[in-house]
Amino acid sequence: METAYPPLAERMRPQNLDSYVGQKHLVGEGAVLRKMIDSGRLSSIILWGPPGVGKTTLARIISNQMERPFYVLSAVSSGVKDVREAIDKAKKSRFFNSATPILFIDEIHRFSKSQQDSLLGAVEEGTVTLIGATTENPSFEVISPLLSRSQVYVLQPLERADLMELWNKVITTDAVCKNRTFILKEDEALMRFAGGDARKFLNIVELVVNAHSEAEIITITNENVTSNLQQNPAQYDKNGEMHYDIISAFIKSIRGSDPDAAVYWLARMVEGGEDPKFIARRMLISAAEDVGLANPNALLLATDCFEAIKIIGWPESRIILSETAIYLATSPKSNSAYLAIDSAIATVRETGNLPVPLHLRNAPTKLMKELNYGKEYKYSHDYEGNFAEQQYLPETITRKRFYAPQQNPQESKIKERLTQLWKERFK
Repeated sequence: METAYPPLAERMRPQNLDSYVGQKHLVGEGAVLRKMIDSGRLSSIILWGPPGVGKTTLARIISNQMERPFYVLSAVSSGVKDVREAIDKAKKSRFFNSATPILFIDEIHRFSKSQQDSLLGAVEEGTVTLIGATTENPSFEVISPLLSRSQVYVLQPLERADLMELWNKVITTDAVCKNRTFILKEDEALMRFAGGDARKFLNIVELVVNAHSEAEIITITNENVTSNLQQNPAQYDKNGEMHYDIISAFIKSIRGSDPDAAVYWLARMVEGGEDPKFIARRMLISAAEDVGLANPNALLLATDCFEAIKIIGWPESRIILSETAIYLATSPKSNSAYLAIDSAIATVRETGNLPVPLHLRNAPTKLMKELNYGKEYKYSHDYEGNFAEQQYLPETITRKRFYAPQQNPQESKIKERLTQLWKERFK
């Protein structure tokens, strides 16, 4: 009789930090979460990252290694009553000087304000240590009092090296796969479709394995992976396709100035029951990143859209989302602001904390004035055209350019003005 095995992703779930793959910035030797776990002192935390990067697994590992009682709630299926029952169980499980139980809440961003409020007292009093997991920015979705009592840690998509480490574990330790013969001939499709998601990666591997008989050598090629996914898309990506691949197509359609495609992908999300705030938030990002200074009003409209749908709700919010999507798609495009800040951040990381020029420094005390803080600063409004040419960047990067106006009517005007003011610098 053939042995029934759980899915590969479940079989490969690590039980301790040493077998955990990825997130070295959090759990590697000397990293912040590793230190917290090793010390035995755990504060409430929120794990923020995309699907399949190990949030739930990490929470369970923390509980196991710290030997804490572990209670689990899913925000999708739990209400205020469930929260209170879990907290009550946690209280009853505590004995004198025993460790504080961990309450793990998956998809905490889906909890309403009243549900999150019901957690506050238990977190404040130390009845439970909260570990929340979310794919959404906690700043938007977690109430401020709860956020202020928790430390947010960002989990990153797994890198190629992480997925290759996972691959080696699969073929050498998994009960099924270690008895099979694999030839990894090409991995581009495997990595691309996994997209840094360990669960997707393992589901794809399992799909390819199941397509071969036990006697066959399993050769991993781009064609093999792609053909198996096309034949069995549901097995590979049941919920993530709607949530991530379609939002990607939606934003790329806006960036590509195709309003018809943008509205189509929007309709797919509306029909799929996607959270309207999720859609509106992505359009806010697109308004700044993709439309940018070519049409600054786009950011204002996207902001208004985000606020409006919180007031209106379904089904009317679909009209507001549609208007905004069409406006963004038909707007001229510029990513100059996006490129400027990334370039500036790269320079900061490269050059460190360069000193502020003396004439730009604040001089609130007599000593600072004697040290020439603020001396020779030119107050722009005292000069013709409200402009006085002077040095604003640190001395060593004074000729550095970060913002480059792009070729669209709005930024052409900006470039004309900057060239008039700064002459050669912006030509």
